Amino acid sequence: YSNSTKYGLSSTVWTQSTSKAQRFAQELEAGIVWINCWLVRDLRTPFGGVKNSGVGREGGFNAFNFFTEPTNVCLKL
Repeated sequence: YSNSTKYGLSSTVWTQSTSKAQRFAQELEAGIVWINCWLVRDLRTPFGGVKNSGVGREGGFNAFNFFTEPTNVCLKL
């Protein structure tokens, strides 16, 4: 039932088997999956949802693509 929703910001998996949790996490349609924890992340890594849970990613280098617009500047010397 986890993937049947139209949202996918985050998920948590609670189990004693980390190998099962990792396999299960790969199948989840979520922007971030916490295993045996919640709200723990390195702020340098991208964060964002999938499906109807927001647009783009915050944090990390992925944010540059979303929050910046490249400009080509030419100067004749």
